[in-house]
Amino acid sequence: MIDLPLLWALLIATAILIYVILDGFDLGIGILFPFLETDEDRDTAMNSVAPVWDGNETWLVLGGGGLFATFPLAYAVLMPALYVPVILMLLGLIFRGVAFEFRWKSRGHRKAWDHSFTIGSMVASFCQGIALGAFVQGIAVEGRAYAGGWWDWLTPFSLLTGLALVIGYALLGATWLVMKTEGRLGLKAVRYARVTMIGTVMFIALISLATLSLDPRFMAAWTAWPAILYVAPVPFAVALLAFYLWRSLGRAMDHRPFLATIGLFVLSFVGLGISLFPYIVPMEITIWEAAAPDKSLSFLMVGTAFLLPLILGYTGYAYWVFRGKMKPGEGYH
Repeated sequence: MIDLPLLWALLIATAILIYVILDGFDLGIGILFPFLETDEDRDTAMNSVAPVWDGNETWLVLGGGGLFATFPLAYAVLMPALYVPVILMLLGLIFRGVAFEFRWKSRGHRKAWDHSFTIGSMVASFCQGIALGAFVQGIAVEGRAYAGGWWDWLTPFSLLTGLALVIGYALLGATWLVMKTEGRLGLKAVRYARVTMIGTVMFIALISLATLSLDPRFMAAWTAWPAILYVAPVPFAVALLAFYLWRSLGRAMDHRPFLATIGLFVLSFVGLGISLFPYIVPMEITIWEAAAPDKSLSFLMVGTAFLLPLILGYTGYAYWVFRGKMKPGEGYH
């Protein structure tokens, strides 16, 4: 028999991971925007994502909506705990979207919209990282309801994860530009990718060690026998992939650095899953305790089985149509 709560948890986690990767390089370009000195470079960078950036947020809606529909208890606990960073994140995404479009329309205020694009991207990225850190460090639950305070999400650990995600998104944005651009901008992107790669790998190591110290059960998930046989390859794979990324940045400017960066995010996400499983509210509520009734999960799965291939299809088609290098003066706008 199919374990519907586990299947839905995997689907939601996958949707969130896809969002992080796809919208991550958009946000990363916004974070790198102040370091692109000329209007031509900024135009080229924005045009490289213009055909796809707004569709990337579909996956955030799918992840959030899926959590609300299939794990209502988890949603009811997590949202009060994370209201502030989530609302600030949404405001940042809105601000970024407005700046993205108005930058092309209002030539006289282009500098102001450039700064707005950076601010929106930074706020959204930082708040996503804070929400992740607050989630991982644990949420107070009593009587199947949030029992913490208004500012429990704000801790040194959550600030650390916020900064880490900003650097990680900057790496995604830089390697996207390595793949999509050439000439002066491509060479700049290689330099930015090297710097942000060092920062990203350092943060992965630091946050991994800090996470293990948060709760003994996190450590047990990585060291208990025989689980250690299956999870031990993950940090080694991260190290090998980081080495490959560094080497690929010294060679031809193509898709390899971007794919390697995606691999780092996927492995980090896998590591997070290893630490948290089987909890959907860390160390408080499991996947099965939070799940909606099986009849509801089955009904929702029917619609998802129809819609998910469509979303994957049009997303893949959009990226296929707009593949290749972006040259100055060309693009969507």
